[in-house]
Amino acid sequence: MLNISPEIKELSERAVVDAEGVFKEIDRVSEINTEKVLKAFHKYRVSETFFAGTTGYGYNDKGRDALDLIYAEIFKTESALVRIGFVNGTHAITAALFSALAPGDRLISATGLPYDTLQASIGISGNYPGSLRYYGVEYGQIDLTPAGKPDYAAIEAAASDRKVKAVAVQRSRGYSEREALSVSEIGRICDAVHRANPEAAVIVDNCYGEFVEETEPTEAGADLVAGSLIKNPGGGLAPTGGYIAGRARLVEAAAMRLTTPGIGGECGSTLGNSRALYQGLFMAPHTVAQALKTSVFCARLMSLMGFESHPDFQAKRSDIIQMVKLNDPELVKLFCKGIQQGAPIDSFATPEPWDMPGYDCEVIMAAGAFIQGASIELSADAPMRPPYSVFIQGGLTFESGKLGIMRAAELLKNG
Repeated sequence: MLNISPEIKELSERAVVDAEGVFKEIDRVSEINTEKVLKAFHKYRVSETFFAGTTGYGYNDKGRDALDLIYAEIFKTESALVRIGFVNGTHAITAALFSALAPGDRLISATGLPYDTLQASIGISGNYPGSLRYYGVEYGQIDLTPAGKPDYAAIEAAASDRKVKAVAVQRSRGYSEREALSVSEIGRICDAVHRANPEAAVIVDNCYGEFVEETEPTEAGADLVAGSLIKNPGGGLAPTGGYIAGRARLVEAAAMRLTTPGIGGECGSTLGNSRALYQGLFMAPHTVAQALKTSVFCARLMSLMGFESHPDFQAKRSDIIQMVKLNDPELVKLFCKGIQQGAPIDSFATPEPWDMPGYDCEVIMAAGAFIQGASIELSADAPMRPPYSVFIQGGLTFESGKLGIMRAAELLKNG
């Protein structure tokens, strides 16, 4: 039961009125990106036959191959690889990194310590079999400035080492307080790297950022972008998978990391999922707009309740994530409980912290989602460590996202 008090309803009405101008700008960007997607569908003459799918090896999958071309068109790249064989965004990003690196090469993270789950793939949190470090790739990082911005001079200096073959950029904030990087800021990183070392590939973890702005990092100079289909580009309909888009040579190498050398992207059956991937991509700009409105509403409502929230509701956004600093583990649990109660699936469940694989502390997650773990659907998660901030993302519709945030606010008020 939602059981939202008149006090929270009144604050919510004020939050919506305050955010009207921001919502209008979100709708403007959504229309631009919708037209971009629609033009790509028209160019490649999408038809019912593309949705048939394949089994077994997946040879001659017309729909799969056309979707690769459509993603490349949208991201303005030479090539793309869109596959349900990617188990998550980290898998796609790892394949992208391997595409540019060989034993003895050096990887630089231009945005400080990467997101928790990627640390194991690189070999930062342990020399796991199959990690980049396990295969002899060296790692270094350039921390963000005290203001949370890229240190462009330091990035350029580090990239000048000819052993550097890849520079990784994390667009989203992850579990940190820094702001997401804009496409413009990523473009400055690309310029700095390519100026110092034309052979180095800039590889962007684009998770949570697709369709938030009018352009994508590949239009600003990134050599590869990678992300998850159960986030922004899947539109809430893709059941699993990930994508990589960028320079053809690197995409091909990533495909051979996903499958096996000599096979690459030629195999990989779609098992009847093509319709959901196409429809999800078509819906993605609109769905991202719904998620953005939910985050903006959350930011304003939390600030009206006296909680520190980043980014500010009026800020220009480059991802769909909203952070709320609660400073108390019990409030984190209450907030996540409220999000779960506002979900369409498993609303009766109560989230509890647990030792989630890939993280160095307990994590609590609320996600009553149609697709397991889909963070384009309304979800909230938090590492159970100071300063006890919760990270909110998603919302298939603003109306449902708003109700979920209101229920979380109700529990905070009474907690």
